[in-house]
Amino acid sequence: MIKRMFFMLYMEILFLKTKRKNYLKGSKRMILKCENLKKSYGDFCAIRKINYSFTPGVYGLLGPNGAGKSTWMKLLTASLKPTKGQILCDEMSIYDNINEYVGKIGYVPQNQNMFPYFTGYKFMMYMATLKGVKKEVARKQIPELLKCVNMEVMGKQKIKTYSGGMKQRLLIAQAFLGDPKVVFMDEPTAGLDPKERIRIRNLISEMALGKIVLIATHIVSDVEYISKEILLLKHGEIIGSGNPESLEKELYGIVYEKKVTVEQLKEIQDKYLVAGIREEGNQVVVRYLDSKSDEETTVWPTLDDVYLYHFYKE
Repeated sequence: MIKRMFFMLYMEILFLKTKRKNYLKGSKRMILKCENLKKSYGDFCAIRKINYSFTPGVYGLLGPNGAGKSTWMKLLTASLKPTKGQILCDEMSIYDNINEYVGKIGYVPQNQNMFPYFTGYKFMMYMATLKGVKKEVARKQIPELLKCVNMEVMGKQKIKTYSGGMKQRLLIAQAFLGDPKVVFMDEPTAGLDPKERIRIRNLISEMALGKIVLIATHIVSDVEYISKEILLLKHGEIIGSGNPESLEKELYGIVYEKKVTVEQLKEIQDKYLVAGIREEGNQVVVRYLDSKSDEETTVWPTLDDVYLYHFYKE
């Protein structure tokens, strides 16, 4: 928790520096707002009356599969139109000038479907063309972005030779072509090993300064340390939001750890929601959630506890 506090303080200082720089340039902070947003498919309601405003910073969108994360992403990227409600970019509907809005956004898809015989550089040029980035601008940005994601050498190789982590870094790089104001990322670390996930997470936090970045995921560690705000999405509704500490604080007093015997463990598993078990000598330490107060064994909740509490039935 202390490490996270220092990291968030460091990120806030960097953000304030970026904010001041943008202010001196005369630029204003973008506001992306969802008002009474709803998306239905027949009788099925995928998104239910979402009201939320985004300003520059990293946001984590947490929820299990089927919660509506990808649908909301498609609405925010203008790939889908809402059944009801609207999305405003600086108080203007994104559909009033959709080409201008799309030019302000970047997107990292969940899948890695890329052209295997393209080099990384050629793929970046192709994406720049699709985004309407001028050739001279693209030629300047692409080497810089490939360097940012540590792909300046591999950018000359064909994509079919890349590992999953390399492909993901390339997808992140293309999302920042044209210097977008908003970047959406759908499960950016899916299928990667822990080391590569940490690398991608650090990369996102470095490249996100001064932008709105929304990361949709069901992996808590993807967003725990880099998000200024986390949204909990369940059945198409926001059921909670706040910074990690505030969400954890809401559970304080109901998360416990106890040393028990194997026989006692079975009783706890039958009675309570168990968050974790580890062996310690001839006993086990069990972490569980319970609404009953017991100050002697109460521990500070983690974001994993928050996720379990809200989504354990999903």
